[in-house]
Amino acid sequence: MRKLVKALIPRKLFKKIEPYGHLVETFLAQVRYGFPARGLKVIGVTGTDGKTTTTTMIWSLLKDAGYDVGYMTTIGYGSPKRQISNKVHMTTMQAFPMMKRIKELRADGIDHLVLEVTSHALAQNRVWGIPFDIAVMTNVAHEHLDYHGTFDRYLDAKRKLFRLTAANKAGRQVGVVNADDPSAPQFSGEVPKPMRYGVEFGDILATKVKTSGTGSTYRVNRGDDTLKIKVNIPGSFNVSNSLAAICVGFALDLTDKQIEQGIASLKEVEGRMTYIDEGQDFSVLVDFAHTPDSFEKLLSDMRKATVAPGRLIVMFGSAGRRDERKRDKQGAIAGRYADMVVVTEEDDRDVDGLGIMQQIAEGAESSGKVRDRDLFCIHNRVEAINYAIQQAKKGDTVMLLGKGHEKTIERADGEHLWDEVGEAKTAIQAALEV
Repeated sequence: MRKLVKALIPRKLFKKIEPYGHLVETFLAQVRYGFPARGLKVIGVTGTDGKTTTTTMIWSLLKDAGYDVGYMTTIGYGSPKRQISNKVHMTTMQAFPMMKRIKELRADGIDHLVLEVTSHALAQNRVWGIPFDIAVMTNVAHEHLDYHGTFDRYLDAKRKLFRLTAANKAGRQVGVVNADDPSAPQFSGEVPKPMRYGVEFGDILATKVKTSGTGSTYRVNRGDDTLKIKVNIPGSFNVSNSLAAICVGFALDLTDKQIEQGIASLKEVEGRMTYIDEGQDFSVLVDFAHTPDSFEKLLSDMRKATVAPGRLIVMFGSAGRRDERKRDKQGAIAGRYADMVVVTEEDDRDVDGLGIMQQIAEGAESSGKVRDRDLFCIHNRVEAINYAIQQAKKGDTVMLLGKGHEKTIERADGEHLWDEVGEAKTAIQAALEV
């Protein structure tokens, strides 16, 4: 029905009325399931990158501290009693399944919920009626302009989470803001109680930061005390993500020990900087990075960590029916940092995959890459994974980006089951047999 209505109404008119249609749907869903989030302490996490990792860190922190806490993320949803994988390519669900899930989690006995919230869900009023206690912003960068049209509209959609938090007079009205992000002041001004964190700026700062291939350590001052933080997920950007989780811990009055132990207790987040070890003498990582900003942060990190003579080999694509303007940027960034770039499909949907690859390749060429020398276009993702891994030599690092945890891949002929980690393992085993 939704697709039929969308097809019948002119595009510009549909864009204007769509949020109101979703608002009606959300109201009906709230009524149908009895406003299931009422009485819960809901922590909403928004941002371009890092939402899932930050949400998972907050959930792990609270769970380790003894809270009855649930979560809903891109990867899945769960409670202390169960964890269920997300089978669809949607972070914040449509209203009816979302409210149904919240009701199920509540029946499991949760009193806190950590909810990953997208700009689409905010713009479309899909989280109307959820009483947000704390709002968290990870960062705001170039993404989803195919839907929002302009960066300002995208930014305003993200800020809506903070306005909803401020409107909840019975809540804490706390907004956790990445002070290192240029848009930080616009978020801080939306809530009565902003908490600003960062590596360069902020009231809550990470100091004495040390990063490695297995994670990072740093210190955070809290009054007269100093917290010693250990993060077991690689990437300097995960220092920022963990700081956001720590701020939530501060807002909930967790002790220093609870925060230190809670952050250290999380060993991995599925599809985020996941190392694949099949006994090979080169490194293979799977990550969900799919935006120019995440590419810049991730690949610059890896470039620093890659020790000669090891090379950095990067394989990725870009989704169809999503922001076209990021594709050449992705290619240019990968071309600048990687020794070899392999361009492939991501989720072409009904868009010409070869055309998508061409856009990415042109970006990589602008950074000096040459086709069939250090730039290769292989449309089938299985073949691309195999090729990238076959090129790896001792000490090299292969990064498979864009799919991460996702269990399906969307092609013109429909949705197919997918397992990025499984495909990587198979390719490594085949390479070791040669």
